[in-house]
Amino acid sequence: MLADIIGDDAGLFLDLAAYSIIAENKKSAERENFEDKIDKLAAFLKKHEHEKIPLGKELEKYFDLIYSKKGEPDEKFMFAKEKYEEINKVIDLCGYFVIITSEKMTAKEALELYKGRDVSEKLFRQYKSYMGDKSFRVHSAESIHAKIFIEFVALIIRNKLYRMLKDYKIETESKQNYFSVPAAIRELSKVEMIRQADGNYRLDHAVTATCKTLFKAFGINDAKIKSGVREITACLKYSEKA
Repeated sequence: MLADIIGDDAGLFLDLAAYSIIAENKKSAERENFEDKIDKLAAFLKKHEHEKIPLGKELEKYFDLIYSKKGEPDEKFMFAKEKYEEINKVIDLCGYFVIITSEKMTAKEALELYKGRDVSEKLFRQYKSYMGDKSFRVHSAESIHAKIFIEFVALIIRNKLYRMLKDYKIETESKQNYFSVPAAIRELSKVEMIRQADGNYRLDHAVTATCKTLFKAFGINDAKIKSGVREITACLKYSEKA
């Protein structure tokens, strides 16, 4: 009990409990991510052996960097050796975390409460940041409820787009800067349909390579784009006749 260490200060009783929890799934995932990071750094260093190249401080944390003529104008990086002791320290800590509570509860209860609060805080932070909800600009309770409902639906869609873009960027190891949600929306807004002289709606211009890449991240290929255009055209023509 943490209270046994802190003690009772001026009659104020603190009943705090610290729980060390290890989840095997979390441990495996963290270890896999860290080992993957080390492998990528090692491959990067191997690729640049015998080159004159500046290397960051992060590399020195996990590798002994060996140079030729270090400190001289013609200094070259020769090779790197992994610091196994430092790497193993990080691996040994994978999966562990501590939750401190102000009330008595089991480790399971504390973990469930923490996860629920963490999800809620992140959700509301995104809600305020991305939905522009710093002020409601409505004048009735009904309008507020309707606006909040629409914004939460929009937030769900935004999170789905974010996840798909992030997964595709990691999968393809792309370094393009249009894989953020705002940038993707700006790019895709260039895809427009206009009404032609024959009364049919068609794309204003060919879909750009960037837009095709973004569509691919959402699981949409050229055939689906063309099919979508035909469906929208049919809906628009039907609405005009109605």
